[in-house]
Amino acid sequence: MDELLELRKYVEQQQYTESLDLIAEMEEMSHHDKVNKIYSFARILLIHLIKQMAEKRTTRSWDISIRNAVEQIRRTNQHRKSAGSYLSQAELTEVVIEAYDSALSYASLEAFGGIYDETQLGELVDQESIQQKALALLKNSEK
Repeated sequence: MDELLELRKYVEQQQYTESLDLIAEMEEMSHHDKVNKIYSFARILLIHLIKQMAEKRTTRSWDISIRNAVEQIRRTNQHRKSAGSYLSQAELTEVVIEAYDSALSYASLEAFGGIYDETQLGELVDQESIQQKALALLKNSEK
């Protein structure tokens, strides 16, 4: 909110270079916020995909969490006024890859009642397959 007040001051004082610099900074902050939200939902998506693969089963709760995470990623990544996306497919792939280790750590606390640490759980699943499934779910949600 302070940024908006500062922007108003710059515009009223006809300091357009400072105004444009501040607008660029605000755009970067907004983009960073979108990436953080997408990362958080990608981690949730991956946690449940890891548990499904490791335990070779699913639950209604996991299915709902997966569906919700996919929907939230889609909504967060969608420009409201245009048909575009904040993150390209390559950037979305990068976020999914970055979120995997954190998701594996959290999944190790839940899968099989937490009896495996993240290294052991990681040996029970195929990282690339899980990441590809996550990306396929995200790609299918765009339609």
